[in-house]
Amino acid sequence: MKNKIDVLDYATHILKETKKGIIVTTKSNDKVNAMSISWGTLGIEWNKNIFIIFIRENRCTKSMLEETKEFCVNIPTSDIDRNIIKVCGTKSGYDTDKIKELNLTLEEPNIISVPSIKELPLTLECKVIYKQKQDDSQIPDAIKKSFYPQDVDSSFYGSNKDYHIAYYGEIVDSYIIE
Repeated sequence: MKNKIDVLDYATHILKETKKGIIVTTKSNDKVNAMSISWGTLGIEWNKNIFIIFIRENRCTKSMLEETKEFCVNIPTSDIDRNIIKVCGTKSGYDTDKIKELNLTLEEPNIISVPSIKELPLTLECKVIYKQKQDDSQIPDAIKKSFYPQDVDSSFYGSNKDYHIAYYGEIVDSYIIE
Protein backbone atom coordinates (compact mmCIF):
# COMPACT_ATOMS: atom_id res chain seq x y z
CA MET A 1 0.00 0.00 0.00
CA LYS A 2 1.13 3.56 -0.75
CA ASN A 3 0.06 6.56 1.31
CA LYS A 4 0.13 9.74 -0.75
CA ILE A 5 1.94 12.68 0.84
CA ASP A 6 2.46 16.37 0.21
CA VAL A 7 6.21 16.42 -0.37
CA LEU A 8 6.54 19.87 1.19
CA ASP A 9 5.27 18.50 4.51
CA TYR A 10 8.38 16.27 4.52
CA ALA A 11 10.92 18.84 3.25
CA THR A 12 13.03 18.98 6.42
CA HIS A 13 13.13 15.19 6.72
CA ILE A 14 14.03 14.75 3.04
CA LEU A 15 16.90 17.24 3.19
CA LYS A 16 18.31 15.84 6.44
CA GLU A 17 18.24 12.31 5.03
CA THR A 18 19.80 13.49 1.75
CA LYS A 19 22.79 14.80 3.66
CA LYS A 20 23.22 11.34 5.27
CA GLY A 21 22.68 9.50 1.96
CA ILE A 22 19.61 8.41 0.02
CA ILE A 23 19.09 6.25 -3.06
CA VAL A 24 18.15 7.23 -6.60
CA THR A 25 16.77 4.49 -8.82
CA THR A 26 16.87 4.56 -12.61
CA LYS A 27 15.79 2.06 -15.22
CA SER A 28 16.81 1.17 -18.74
CA ASN A 29 14.99 -1.65 -20.50
CA ASP A 30 14.66 -4.28 -17.75
CA LYS A 31 17.71 -3.16 -15.76
CA VAL A 32 17.18 -1.15 -12.56
CA ASN A 33 20.10 0.68 -10.97
CA ALA A 34 20.34 2.08 -7.45
CA MET A 35 22.86 4.80 -6.66
CA SER A 36 23.55 6.62 -3.39
CA ILE A 37 23.50 10.38 -3.42
CA SER A 38 24.10 12.93 -0.71
CA TRP A 39 23.95 15.96 -2.98
CA GLY A 40 20.41 16.90 -3.91
CA THR A 41 17.90 19.57 -3.24
CA LEU A 42 14.17 19.99 -2.94
CA GLY A 43 12.51 23.16 -4.15
CA ILE A 44 9.96 24.88 -6.30
CA GLU A 45 10.66 26.11 -9.80
CA TRP A 46 8.25 26.95 -12.60
CA ASN A 47 5.44 26.47 -10.04
CA LYS A 48 6.39 22.80 -9.76
CA ASN A 49 7.81 20.74 -6.91
CA ILE A 50 11.31 19.80 -8.03
CA PHE A 51 14.03 17.48 -6.74
CA ILE A 52 17.46 18.16 -8.25
CA ILE A 53 20.03 15.39 -8.30
CA PHE A 54 23.69 15.87 -9.20
CA ILE A 55 25.20 13.00 -11.17
CA ARG A 56 28.78 12.69 -12.35
CA GLU A 57 29.29 12.27 -16.07
CA ASN A 58 30.81 8.77 -15.97
CA ARG A 59 28.06 7.11 -13.87
CA CYS A 60 25.74 4.35 -15.05
CA THR A 61 22.90 6.41 -13.59
CA LYS A 62 23.73 9.24 -16.01
CA SER A 63 23.45 7.01 -19.08
CA MET A 64 20.09 5.66 -17.85
CA LEU A 65 18.79 9.16 -17.14
CA GLU A 66 19.76 10.29 -20.60
CA GLU A 67 17.69 7.46 -22.05
CA THR A 68 14.53 7.47 -19.91
CA LYS A 69 14.46 10.97 -18.34
CA GLU A 70 12.90 9.51 -15.16
CA PHE A 71 14.13 8.64 -11.67
CA CYS A 72 12.86 7.78 -8.19
CA VAL A 73 14.23 9.27 -5.02
CA ASN A 74 14.10 6.70 -2.19
CA ILE A 75 14.34 8.05 1.34
CA PRO A 76 14.32 6.18 4.66
CA THR A 77 11.63 7.05 7.18
CA SER A 78 13.49 5.39 10.07
CA ASP A 79 16.87 3.81 10.72
CA ILE A 80 18.07 1.60 7.89
CA ASP A 81 20.99 -0.70 7.24
CA ARG A 82 23.61 1.89 6.22
CA ASN A 83 25.29 -0.84 4.16
CA ILE A 84 22.59 -0.16 1.53
CA ILE A 85 23.91 3.39 1.12
CA LYS A 86 27.52 2.19 1.14
CA VAL A 87 27.09 -0.53 -1.50
CA CYS A 88 24.97 1.70 -3.75
CA GLY A 89 27.64 4.39 -3.48
CA THR A 90 30.76 2.29 -3.99
CA LYS A 91 29.75 -0.25 -6.63
CA SER A 92 28.98 0.57 -10.24
CA GLY A 93 25.70 -0.28 -11.91
CA TYR A 94 27.69 -1.01 -15.06
CA ASP A 95 28.90 -4.31 -13.56
CA THR A 96 26.87 -4.92 -10.37
CA ASP A 97 23.20 -5.67 -9.78
CA LYS A 98 22.97 -3.83 -6.47
CA ILE A 99 19.25 -4.57 -6.06
CA LYS A 100 19.95 -8.30 -6.19
CA GLU A 101 23.15 -8.13 -4.12
CA LEU A 102 21.37 -6.26 -1.31
CA ASN A 103 18.14 -8.27 -1.63
CA LEU A 104 16.11 -5.08 -1.98
CA THR A 105 12.39 -5.13 -2.78
CA LEU A 106 11.30 -3.16 -5.84
CA GLU A 107 7.92 -1.45 -5.73
CA GLU A 108 6.00 -0.73 -8.95
CA PRO A 109 5.70 3.00 -9.68
CA ASN A 110 2.41 4.86 -10.00
CA ILE A 111 3.25 7.24 -12.87
CA ILE A 112 6.77 6.75 -14.24
CA SER A 113 8.53 3.58 -15.40
CA VAL A 114 11.18 3.50 -12.64
CA PRO A 115 10.45 1.39 -9.54
CA SER A 116 11.18 2.48 -6.01
CA ILE A 117 12.71 0.56 -3.11
CA LYS A 118 10.42 -0.63 -0.35
CA GLU A 119 13.18 -0.55 2.28
CA LEU A 120 13.48 3.25 1.74
CA PRO A 121 9.76 3.95 1.69
CA LEU A 122 9.44 7.72 1.23
CA THR A 123 9.29 7.92 -2.54
CA LEU A 124 9.46 10.78 -5.04
CA GLU A 125 8.65 9.80 -8.62
CA CYS A 126 10.38 12.34 -10.88
CA LYS A 127 10.43 13.24 -14.57
CA VAL A 128 13.45 15.18 -15.81
CA ILE A 129 12.31 18.54 -17.13
CA TYR A 130 15.70 20.27 -17.32
CA LYS A 131 19.38 19.45 -17.01
CA GLN A 132 22.48 21.58 -16.72
CA LYS A 133 26.13 20.58 -16.87
CA GLN A 134 28.30 22.38 -14.34
CA ASP A 135 30.39 25.18 -15.78
CA ASP A 136 33.82 24.48 -14.30
CA SER A 137 34.91 28.07 -14.94
CA GLN A 138 32.31 29.19 -12.38
CA ILE A 139 33.36 26.78 -9.61
CA PRO A 140 35.72 28.26 -7.00
CA ASP A 141 39.23 26.78 -7.02
CA ALA A 142 38.98 25.46 -3.44
CA ILE A 143 35.85 23.47 -4.35
CA LYS A 144 37.47 22.19 -7.55
CA LYS A 145 40.50 21.03 -5.58
CA SER A 146 38.37 19.22 -2.97
CA PHE A 147 35.67 17.69 -5.15
CA TYR A 148 37.11 17.58 -8.69
CA PRO A 149 40.84 16.82 -8.41
CA GLN A 150 42.35 16.36 -11.84
CA ASP A 151 45.25 14.20 -10.69
CA VAL A 152 43.20 11.07 -9.83
CA ASP A 153 41.71 8.24 -11.82
CA SER A 154 38.14 9.14 -12.74
CA SER A 155 36.81 5.80 -11.50
CA PHE A 156 38.20 6.21 -7.96
CA TYR A 157 35.30 6.38 -5.50
CA GLY A 158 34.82 9.66 -3.70
CA SER A 159 37.40 11.66 -5.58
CA ASN A 160 36.58 12.14 -9.23
CA LYS A 161 37.67 14.68 -11.77
CA ASP A 162 34.31 14.43 -13.58
CA TYR A 163 31.95 17.30 -13.06
CA HIS A 164 28.26 16.88 -12.32
CA ILE A 165 25.13 17.32 -14.35
CA ALA A 166 22.16 18.72 -12.43
CA TYR A 167 18.95 16.87 -13.32
CA TYR A 168 15.81 18.77 -12.36
CA GLY A 169 13.10 16.23 -11.69
CA GLU A 170 9.51 17.37 -11.53
CA ILE A 171 7.97 15.42 -8.66
CA VAL A 172 4.96 13.81 -10.34
CA ASP A 173 4.01 11.60 -7.39
CA SER A 174 5.06 11.29 -3.75
CA TYR A 175 4.11 8.68 -1.19
CA ILE A 176 5.25 6.41 1.62
CA ILE A 177 5.21 2.68 0.98
CA GLU A 178 3.58 0.78 3.85
